[in-house]
Amino acid sequence: MIGFAKPTSGNAFVQDFSIHTDMENIYNSMGVCPQNDMLWEMLTGREHLQFYGRLKSLTGSALDLVSYTESLRSVNLLLGGAADKQVGKYSGGMKRRLSVAISLIGDAKVVYMDEPSTGLDPASRKSLWSAVKQAKQDRAIILTTHSMEEAEALCDRLCIMVDGRLQCIGRPQELRARYGGYYVLTMTTSSEFEHEVENLVLKLSPNARKVYHLSGTQKYELSKQEVRIADVFMAMENFKKRVEVQAWGLADTTMEDVFVKVATGAQSSDQLS
Repeated sequence: MIGFAKPTSGNAFVQDFSIHTDMENIYNSMGVCPQNDMLWEMLTGREHLQFYGRLKSLTGSALDLVSYTESLRSVNLLLGGAADKQVGKYSGGMKRRLSVAISLIGDAKVVYMDEPSTGLDPASRKSLWSAVKQAKQDRAIILTTHSMEEAEALCDRLCIMVDGRLQCIGRPQELRARYGGYYVLTMTTSSEFEHEVENLVLKLSPNARKVYHLSGTQKYELSKQEVRIADVFMAMENFKKRVEVQAWGLADTTMEDVFVKVATGAQSSDQLS
C-alpha cells in the first residue's frame, strides 16, 4: 500500500489512483508512520518536520506552522525544549511521537500507522491517541497493532487477521456481539469454598466454562443467553451471607477476548483442513 513492494495480486486505489501505476501521485497525499522509526539522530525534531514538510511541497508560513507549533504540540513535543534537541537524545517514546507527527503533516488524506504507540508510557499513549483521534476527522487512517485496547480506542472499524488472512471485520460493538456472547465472572475465596463457588456458577449458567483456577481464584465464562446481570448480583448477595468472598467481579467480553477466540478458531480450522 505504501509502495515499498509490488503487489503480488489484486489492486488498491487511493483517491482513484492505482497503487500499481500511480504511486507518484499517491505519495503527495499519503503519510506513513512505520514500525521502525525513520529518523536521523543528528537532526532535531523540528528539523525533521521541516525536511518532511518540504517533501510534501510545504513552503513559507505553511511550513512554519507545521514545524513550529501544530505538529509538535499535537504529540506533546514542545515542552522542555524537546523540539530543538537532537533526535539521538530522544527516548524511544519521543521518537515514536515524532514519527506520528511526521506522518500527519502536509494534509495527508490517507495515513498508514504501524503500532504507533509502541514503547510509550500510559500517559504519553493517551496523549498520542488524542492526537490521532483529532487527526482522523478529516483523513483516512489505516492502523495495524497488536494492542486491542489501542485498536478499540482509535478505530471505527476493526479487522482481525490470523496468519495473513482476514477473519472478520466490523465495529468493536459488532465484533463483541458476534464473538463474545458471554460474561466473565471472577471470584476469590478460601480454597475450602471452591466447590461451592462452582455449584453457584453452574446454577446461574449450566453451560458455564471454567477458564482460570489458581489458589482460590476462579474465572468462568457465563453465556449471555443463560444469565441476566441482575440474577448474578442477587445470587452473589445471598452467597456472601454464608461464604466469605474476598473479591469478585463481573465483566463483559473485551476485545482481547474476541481476538483470542477468533485466532483460536482460525487455527483450529486450519488444523482440521
